[in-house]
Amino acid sequence: MNGEIDDLKTRKGKRKNEGTNFQLQEHQTEPTMAYHFTETQLPEQKNYDSIPFPAVLSPNPTTAAAVPCSASHLIEAIKSQRPFLDSLLHKTGAVLFRGFDVKTAKDFNDVVEAFGYEDFPNLGGTALRTQVFGRVYTANESPPDQKIGFHHEVAQAPQFPSKLFFFCEVEPASGGETPIVLSHIVYERMKQRYPEFVEKLEEHGLILTRFLGDDDDPSSPIGCSWKSTFSTEDKSVAEERAAKLGNKLEWMVGGGAKRIIGPIPVTYYDKSRQRKIWFTSVVGWENAGNGPVNTITFGDGTPLPADCCYECLRILEEECVAIPWQKSDILLIDNLAALHGRRPSTPPRRILASLCK
Repeated sequence: MNGEIDDLKTRKGKRKNEGTNFQLQEHQTEPTMAYHFTETQLPEQKNYDSIPFPAVLSPNPTTAAAVPCSASHLIEAIKSQRPFLDSLLHKTGAVLFRGFDVKTAKDFNDVVEAFGYEDFPNLGGTALRTQVFGRVYTANESPPDQKIGFHHEVAQAPQFPSKLFFFCEVEPASGGETPIVLSHIVYERMKQRYPEFVEKLEEHGLILTRFLGDDDDPSSPIGCSWKSTFSTEDKSVAEERAAKLGNKLEWMVGGGAKRIIGPIPVTYYDKSRQRKIWFTSVVGWENAGNGPVNTITFGDGTPLPADCCYECLRILEEECVAIPWQKSDILLIDNLAALHGRRPSTPPRRILASLCK
């Protein structure tokens, strides 16, 4: 985990919230293509070193007037323009597709398949999800009034997805955004503000302790029971699967299990972009048996300083982008580039998800 990180002061002068000011661009393809993508702008976007975050792609108005923006046409455009889309995702960290007529979970599944990414199994995840169609699952089934903190998907496991897709099947009555934030920006700011804290995190990592009940808890964003987490009702099998993830299970007298994760790294070196990223959340989740104080420590067992944790939360909120969902939106996130979360919402809201290797 080495490599040079650009001087924050130099970069800070370049980072300005110019989401409404960057030049409108189009990605042109061969004339035989059904239609082209247009890179559009939204007021919520931010600019980092003149790169919009996230990128927003819509149908080209000229070709869209002649060709309906159906899911099948989007799929063909994705297949024919994969190099451009992969390059854009690598550059920006996240891409929002808006204005395409994607209606159903099957449509969304077909869009995911068009990218050619391999499916990622959900073993070891903490969120309650239900399979809807093919590779498509519900995003998180906890009550809509609950906030979900910023995180990288399955960051607590040795293997984690590289790409995440979210699809807005039913847009929220209000709220319910999926805020995203660039991980390397969080790392740089935390490193500048608390260098000794970050140094200790990098040296020792973190230990997470979570209570897993015998039954699922639908009231919690991390409500998977040990049975759902490890896809078995056999305790010995659960222990074996936990061990493969670098976890340890301690069975509780009154039922359920204590899941001990770590020490796990807090930062990660993104080789493809040659920069360090903030690959964790330094505040605990909260549900029955799990609280923000008793669930996370340094890898040597010492507690985390509260002021550093709250400063990290402030930075995450300050740097994040939260674009309100619209029906048929598809958000593609590079899991190494950006953290994501969920804001409380007023029903109805239905966001579907697909994880990819």
